[in-house]
Amino acid sequence: MAREKKSSKLLTPEEKLQQALVPENEQPHPIPSNWCWVRLGVLLIEIRNGTTIKQDKSGSGHWVTRIESLQNQTIDFSRLGSIVNEQDIKDTDWYMSGDIALSHINSAEHVGKTALIDADMLPLVHGMNLLRLRFYDSCIPIFFQYYSQSFQYKDEILARINMAVNQVSINQKQISSLEFPLPPLPEQRRIVDRIESLFFKLDEAKEKAQAVVDGFELRKSAILHKAFTGELTEQWRQEHSVRLSDWINTTLSKVVSGFKYGTSEKSNYTNTGMPVLRIPNIDEGILNFEDIKYLSHTDIDKANQIHENDILIIRSNGSRDLVGKCAIVPALEKEYAYASFLIRIKPSERILPHYLVMYLNSTDARTQMFKKAKSSAGINNINSQELGAITISVPPIYEQSAIVTILDSLLVKEQQIKSVAEAVLDQIDTMKKAILALAFRGELGTNDPTEEWAGEILKSVL
Repeated sequence: MAREKKSSKLLTPEEKLQQALVPENEQPHPIPSNWCWVRLGVLLIEIRNGTTIKQDKSGSGHWVTRIESLQNQTIDFSRLGSIVNEQDIKDTDWYMSGDIALSHINSAEHVGKTALIDADMLPLVHGMNLLRLRFYDSCIPIFFQYYSQSFQYKDEILARINMAVNQVSINQKQISSLEFPLPPLPEQRRIVDRIESLFFKLDEAKEKAQAVVDGFELRKSAILHKAFTGELTEQWRQEHSVRLSDWINTTLSKVVSGFKYGTSEKSNYTNTGMPVLRIPNIDEGILNFEDIKYLSHTDIDKANQIHENDILIIRSNGSRDLVGKCAIVPALEKEYAYASFLIRIKPSERILPHYLVMYLNSTDARTQMFKKAKSSAGINNINSQELGAITISVPPIYEQSAIVTILDSLLVKEQQIKSVAEAVLDQIDTMKKAILALAFRGELGTNDPTEEWAGEILKSVL
């Protein structure tokens, strides 16, 4: 007959310690010899559910955390609830500095996310759907906070979550059973300092890279403005004995031949007739042919099709920002119709198609379009007459060609700079994950193997 398990009160200190440690065959990965794998629960003074006192969003009482207030590893104070009657709040409902708020009911992505409560957030009431973890002195709360951002922690959470029809959850017992790599206290502090130092440098780099990405449209707009006011080709004109007074200020209707609306016939993906270009096919100045629908027939005459160097303009859409967006038609291998929410224009011999499409997609032209566009029942529209009234400065053809060439070069460089900055942003997030992985394996170069084994500090709390 199996021997009954001893009550925890009857266990010796050594037996309690062995029970708190994770058996070697269950340890997720190797750690330094003076660290130890423990169950998270042995480090906790308490793990508690939040108060169920009725709350509102009036802000007239005491702030209380809600599940949606846990955002980006902190508490978003714009998403707090409030409790009006202070007498309803128990002493055990208040957060203390160093507590960890942990989401235990939500989506699979959100469950397990944490926030460290610091003194600046207090007084603050612990609300429902967030567990509150309070640690003994054997673990620095911010050390655990960083661990909760690691892949190892997230894998452990995902392995334990309970799946229901409309929600995912994890309970106190499952959280308490998490394997946790515990270093000696001095090493915990060194790891936190090293992580914060490295993250600070990465955040500085991220801020600079984000500024480059955020400034792309502004820089592009400035370049286009210089192009269409003559500033960009000022030196070119001097070298070629051309004057700015040779430019002609006119309207769009004077430099294009006709504004024609597309077909209103229904199209779909299963028809086998003529392909139809629609709003999704209008990219930044160019057409894409990835999302194509078809008519039920091919009976669209040449006059109602698109041809090389035509320009298609979005004339109607629920999004104001899309109205007026346009693209140039490249050389085509087959015949295409275009939908009724688009207007086709044909540049005359007075203007280069690429010059025109660049101008129409510039802030200068778009601002005019926004002023002319009308909204009805949530749909924004601009008609052919309003488009035709857009003003445009037209240089001689040879200067238009120079402007297009210079713009192509400058905008390609700007796009390359933006792409590099975006790659840096992606790399920074990856680097942070790599730093955390090294940190909790004891591979940041901070561990002192001569320090006392971390298990010794557990004996005082077992």
